[in-house]
Amino acid sequence: MRRFCELAKDQQNQKRAVKRPYECSRISRILHKQFISAGADLIITNTYQASVGGFVEHLGMTPRESYELIVRGAELAKRARDLYIEEYQDYIKPEREPWVVGSVGPYGAHLHDGSEYDGSYADTTTVETMREWHKPRIQALVEAGVDLLALETIPCQEEAELLVDMLRGYPHMKAWLSFSCKDEQSIAHGESFQKVARKCWESNPEQLVAVGVNCCAPSIVSKLLRGLNDGGPAAPVPLIVYPNSGEKYNPQIGWIDRDKCEPVEAFIQEWLDVGVRYVGGCCRTYASDVSRIRNQVHRWRERRRFERSLPVA
Repeated sequence: MRRFCELAKDQQNQKRAVKRPYECSRISRILHKQFISAGADLIITNTYQASVGGFVEHLGMTPRESYELIVRGAELAKRARDLYIEEYQDYIKPEREPWVVGSVGPYGAHLHDGSEYDGSYADTTTVETMREWHKPRIQALVEAGVDLLALETIPCQEEAELLVDMLRGYPHMKAWLSFSCKDEQSIAHGESFQKVARKCWESNPEQLVAVGVNCCAPSIVSKLLRGLNDGGPAAPVPLIVYPNSGEKYNPQIGWIDRDKCEPVEAFIQEWLDVGVRYVGGCCRTYASDVSRIRNQVHRWRERRRFERSLPVA
């Protein structure tokens, strides 16, 4: 759920949020429920930047309070899901109940220096430091009972491999792994997306449900994915895609050019043709966008049914 993340994207707003827990909890539940009502099968917790160390350093909380705040973030999403199920219990089959996914963003996201966008922190940060930073936040999400983990917006190979390895410490938990990418071939730190994606998938296919990209321009997605599953005896990698709206970010004035970018829904059927199994949106995605994305998925399914019904010449 990206819209609420924008409400607390800097330290000052985060402090205000902690001081007004009831208001922020209410807003979080409302927004989560809006996305489910719009047709989302999965909602992501508002924990992308959340960390015990970060809350202790910047918000003056104790380690225990920080840990419980991350748990609370997952519980809010679960409560929104439960309210939706209660409201529409006569229409929802148990196998179609929405899932709550625990967001695990990259180490660089808490540094507030822009390094999450290029992965440069990996050049000066040890794997052990990143491991110790991630460990309590992952544990909190698992303890809170999320259905799945999103190891998301990962800009560098080193951290991706670390997270996939850490997942083994929670043998009953599954996750997807998604990268931030700087162009049509490379993840943000410069490594080959397809090589890293394939390596990470093959290292733990039992627990990874998909590998893909998020928080990137929708226009580069198809070229990033195309060919990943071509050739060779290896089983295909399940793919996930949830890019930004296509707008550009200007540090001085914020997001711009929404009227100049092609909407995400225009790409959906193309991505499904490439083999994408999970599709959605990241930054600047609203509930109305989710409805349009879902409509495109339905149209793709109908097209595929029609194509399969045609006689073979």
